[in-house]
Amino acid sequence: MLTPPAALHALLFASGEPLEKKHIAKLLDMKESDVKVVIKALVDSLKESGLTVVETETEVELRTSSEASVIVKKLRESELTRDLGKASLETLATIAYGSGTTRGEVDWVRGVNSSTSLRTLLMRGLIEGREDERDKRRIRYSLTTEALAHLGLASVDELPRAEELRAGAAAIVNEETEAASLENIET
Repeated sequence: MLTPPAALHALLFASGEPLEKKHIAKLLDMKESDVKVVIKALVDSLKESGLTVVETETEVELRTSSEASVIVKKLRESELTRDLGKASLETLATIAYGSGTTRGEVDWVRGVNSSTSLRTLLMRGLIEGREDERDKRRIRYSLTTEALAHLGLASVDELPRAEELRAGAAAIVNEETEAASLENIET
């Protein structure tokens, strides 16, 4: 059985974003006043670990400590030099075709948590986040001009549509089928 500070640590780690103290109290089945004690215990246990707890009046978030900034900066710089992985490309495509997509919508389409991919795309300047006008708690993501330039597009309207993609896929399948047929005839 996890101690309350360990349970809070797990929740903050899994969340990847700030959690409201009220929500933490519900998840840990305790009073809000007890959450303060649990946060203090977690802060104490994280000393010299490279992690810290950032706390506002209403929210708590797990972050890297300022002492770890040099090594974290190296990590982020190395992330920027790598090619985008499959997960980031899927996330980018979901945002490109979604026009103002939230993280929840990206997660639903992909079927997995997309926090890391979103962070990578934000760091590289390929997407931008704006506050949702109807629900200020959500962020809506869209492509940046940098992403459009990277894709060789002048606007999102130039993205290939489903019919174009199907036609392109059919053409590739036909070419491969014809090539395979020619190989069979030659042998």
